[in-house]
Amino acid sequence: MSEGSFSKPRAAKKQSVRAVDDAEAGGLKRTGDKRERILRAAVEVFARQGFYKTRVSEVAKAAGVADGTIYLYFDSKDQLLLSLFEDRIEKLLTFLAKEIAALASPEEKLRRIIELQLGLLDGERELAEVVTIIVRQSNTLLREHAAPKFLAYLDAIASVVAEGQREGTFRSDVSPHLVARAVFGALDGIALTWALGKPEVGALKRSASQLSALILGGIRSSERTSP
Repeated sequence: MSEGSFSKPRAAKKQSVRAVDDAEAGGLKRTGDKRERILRAAVEVFARQGFYKTRVSEVAKAAGVADGTIYLYFDSKDQLLLSLFEDRIEKLLTFLAKEIAALASPEEKLRRIIELQLGLLDGERELAEVVTIIVRQSNTLLREHAAPKFLAYLDAIASVVAEGQREGTFRSDVSPHLVARAVFGALDGIALTWALGKPEVGALKRSASQLSALILGGIRSSERTSP
């Protein structure tokens, strides 16, 4: 059975695995704790060894759980990788919903979006490597399963641009979704080169400030002056 596409064990085996893992849980009683532990371990092992070279047993060992426990939360190694990507997008969407609502102007909102995406990765080199490099190795998986959440994130950026256009803050001759894709592409490229180089804590936050100035300078209406 392939590590990259292992199937779920039978129900009887699941019960046995659950009993083993409950015994070794080390005080982590909530199921979410184990799932998060597995995800954190996957980030570490994927970044160190690469996605295809990683064995599920190695992720389990790093997470401190029985090998079969991973089957209780993820159907396959591919789904484990997908979950890492989806969790990152979900975190971004959650932060955006809360923080953007508290900001008054579209410029402030767009600047905050850029700060959030890079800020979440600052100091997290392994996570940056997984979501910018390793995730690219599973394009089909992302296209088939992660598209809805990814598109929801792009929609959130585009809605801020559209708001600015309605208020006359941003140019009306550019597509909001084109701007959203350009913003995400720039953010992804910055995170990628940061992960591949010698990551410096604080560098992504500084990049966020400079990128905000570039993006806003490009889409700001000529009738508006720079803040």
